[in-house]
Amino acid sequence: MIYETDPYLMPYKEKIDERHRQIQKAFDKIAVNGSLSEGVNNHLYYGLHLEGDQWVFREWAPHANRIYLTGEFNNWKRTSSYELKPVGNGNWEIRVNSMFIHHGQLYRLFVEWSGGGGERLPAYVSRTVQDPETKVFSAQVWEPEHPYEWKCKRPAVKRNPLIYECHIGMSSEKEKVASFDDFRENVLPRIIDLGYDTIQIMALQEHPYYGSFGYQVSNFFALSSRFGTPEEFKHLVDEAHKAGIAVIMDIVHSHSVDNEAEGLGKFDGKDDLYFYSGPQGRHPAWGSRCFDYGKDETKYFLLSNCKYWMENYMLDGFRFDGVTSMLYWDHGLGKDFVGYGNYFNSGVDENAVTYLALANMLIREIDPDAITIAEDMSGMAGLAAPFETGGVGFGFRMAMGVADHWIKWIKEKSDEQWDMGEIWYELTNKRADERTISYAECHDQALVGDKTLIFRLMDKEMYFSMNVDSKSLIVDRGIALHKMIRLLTLATAGDGYLNFMGNEFGHPEWIDFPREGNGWSYKYARRQWSLSEPDYLRYKYLNDFDRAMVGLVKKESLLAVPPVLLTSDIQKHILIFERKDCIFAFNFNPTDSYTDYAFAAPEGEYQVVLDSDAKSFDGFARVRSGEIHVALQQKSENGNPQFDHSLYLYLPSRSAIVLKKL
Repeated sequence: MIYETDPYLMPYKEKIDERHRQIQKAFDKIAVNGSLSEGVNNHLYYGLHLEGDQWVFREWAPHANRIYLTGEFNNWKRTSSYELKPVGNGNWEIRVNSMFIHHGQLYRLFVEWSGGGGERLPAYVSRTVQDPETKVFSAQVWEPEHPYEWKCKRPAVKRNPLIYECHIGMSSEKEKVASFDDFRENVLPRIIDLGYDTIQIMALQEHPYYGSFGYQVSNFFALSSRFGTPEEFKHLVDEAHKAGIAVIMDIVHSHSVDNEAEGLGKFDGKDDLYFYSGPQGRHPAWGSRCFDYGKDETKYFLLSNCKYWMENYMLDGFRFDGVTSMLYWDHGLGKDFVGYGNYFNSGVDENAVTYLALANMLIREIDPDAITIAEDMSGMAGLAAPFETGGVGFGFRMAMGVADHWIKWIKEKSDEQWDMGEIWYELTNKRADERTISYAECHDQALVGDKTLIFRLMDKEMYFSMNVDSKSLIVDRGIALHKMIRLLTLATAGDGYLNFMGNEFGHPEWIDFPREGNGWSYKYARRQWSLSEPDYLRYKYLNDFDRAMVGLVKKESLLAVPPVLLTSDIQKHILIFERKDCIFAFNFNPTDSYTDYAFAAPEGEYQVVLDSDAKSFDGFARVRSGEIHVALQQKSENGNPQFDHSLYLYLPSRSAIVLKKL
């Protein structure tokens, strides 16, 4: 158990054991024949389904008095022939001959309850579309004559995923909402070329407001139609699998949009159908509804949602958004998580903990190699530890503090003030019983109101001095540090690495979705891929460096073993460490280069295989390409005392080299 490997958890042994028992009890209640997957099939029962020569529609609405199916097939009229009948336990059902309802037709529900009524979209709707004129969403019958036929199997397990985080809609260079086909034809080849082996896609669940980045979900089973059809998305997933790339989605189970016409708000007139009642059911910061994870119907709804996305779209896992908000009654707002007590006291929503554990069990039952990642800023102990050891069962957690610290160091200190010991500690300080995904920046740092690393390092100079012939010390510094920061983050990553699309080549400016404040412009809701192509712009060389560092880490399987510190020279701003058969040497000193810098190292011959200062990466070419160094049999007082050999290296200022043992 986790308290046996971490003595600081021993005071919470009883609480950890009780949590474990409650999760097992919930599993036993839902599972059929020992299988969660057999017990979780709400998406196959509810919603609209073609069964033989009949359309069958079912909905759970225990507080409704009447429910009508209205649509293009009956001129949107509420008629007795399209009225659902109660079938017990709050369930309603209607059967319609297949000749009356056809693929592509629009429909909605009209739900009546004591004292009112209104139009609603089905809770389990799997296809919605928005009218371009009225902006109203409707459900759409989706039963194509020629459904997509899968051609490729899921790719091999990704034990150390190299993740390319992306948003379909803003993936085009044109000022528009890009489609699944656009992404498959134009962006997927870039990802393959860069060497990433996992794609994490945002905003797939339907959301009324495009500018929410997909985090204000209304229809949990519906693929956002603004990007294309289910068949087009399946084609994208299939092509990624063909290239050996896993596809995971950002799944939002942390809250639901407050909308009633499109979402689950007051679905049958009751405010808390799927949500907590009263203030606890409303998120004070996000203006959204909070799920009641203790309610059976909510658990079945969300677990079925996981199964639906995995089986219907052949997804390889999920990154669960907003996990901190789920875990704590106060959503972690304005809270400093100091001390383990925060993870086991009355401030924890144990219902949410149980749900997340069940979700991980279900996902692994469907695909034992599935990737599950928790976005949690609280650092809850055991969140990414196996259930069998007292954990919640996530495969990975996001190392969110890494990106936060890079921003802090860049904002608050000049790089000559950076402390190599602090940097090493913050980048490698991870729980031994949990696996992590590190990143220097994700989509959060690219949003309007924030700044990407490249923008923080260069600011307005990006607009004037990104031509290779330009002379700018600010840009030279920014280019050098951008490469070093990303390489160091990847090289010290616990078990995986993430990059947001375009950041690999230092995409300029910010992300700002169309809104009233910017005249509904798409200018900043796109990616300017063409900047990374010409030889005369410096973006190309950042892109090339990203490809090289990802390729090296992937080829050598470097993330399979943890890094070992060789030396942390605070005075000279040098950081050197070993990972598997490679040595990473960073000189963050802004002015001083060091000749014959000696440090303790493992015995052997080493060849330079990556140099951030190489001319091919827009550097100053101060190190000879492919140079070989031999560790001499002499003890060095500089660095790790366990090694009785020493390496002597030339370390140019603001550069990093990687040496591979021959």
